[in-house]
Amino acid sequence: MVYKQNLHTHSVFCDGKDTPEEMVLKCLERNFNSVGFSIHSFVPYSKTVVIPLERIKQYKAEIRRLKEKYKGIIDIYLGIEYDFYSEGFEDGYEYTIGSVHYLNTKNGIQGFDNNLQSTLNYIDAHFDGDSLSFAKAYYETVASLPTIQKFDIIGHFDVLTKNNELKRFLDTDDEKYLGFAKDAILALKGKIDIFEVNTGAISRGYRTSPYPSKALLKEFLVNGFKPVISSDCHDKNFVDCYFDESAKLLKEVGFKSQCALINGKFEEISL
Repeated sequence: MVYKQNLHTHSVFCDGKDTPEEMVLKCLERNFNSVGFSIHSFVPYSKTVVIPLERIKQYKAEIRRLKEKYKGIIDIYLGIEYDFYSEGFEDGYEYTIGSVHYLNTKNGIQGFDNNLQSTLNYIDAHFDGDSLSFAKAYYETVASLPTIQKFDIIGHFDVLTKNNELKRFLDTDDEKYLGFAKDAILALKGKIDIFEVNTGAISRGYRTSPYPSKALLKEFLVNGFKPVISSDCHDKNFVDCYFDESAKLLKEVGFKSQCALINGKFEEISL
């Protein structure tokens, strides 16, 4: 890759395994140009994944310390992955990823991003076993991301399919399913210009290909969106998981460039 960067990086400040500095050192070992940290924002419906509000200042201070310590060696950015149902958004981030991990169901706001059995139980409990209703609710929520904050990047656009290779509970070729996804892409057009090609589910053994699917990559292409490759890293050893393969996939679909955050601004660079 011409410019090696990961902007979707989690550490011990939320649900990652490693400290931010351990992540930085691994990025240096893997010849990264830069790395951005994207802590999970506070969501009152989760007690395990997200950052407690009182730790946000500690997180910001640590990333800023590392920026100064490694200045001239590797560029480090302070970011956040902000969920649709988050609370306590603060200023001071250099970039933002907008994601959906929770849905407002008939039983209230419930998280769905879990293992296969939990996902199947989720669809049964909250959508009466109807996976298409689940997909409809998900993509309608994704389409609404621009109504709550200004985001730079759309996070793992079809993350609801994380477990679908393990057991096909969603027919992702179904025209109704694709219609929900395409409607969301059209709703986001002109509001969030960049989407991520996210390899996190590959490193964790759920998938053999990144998000979004190839069919949806084509929709992003024809609608003028720009890609950024990210590993959604929770373990330093997978910080560049499937990066070369993702670049090749983007070329196959027809993309000529990807985006990178350079000197605080997003730029297009050749794949």
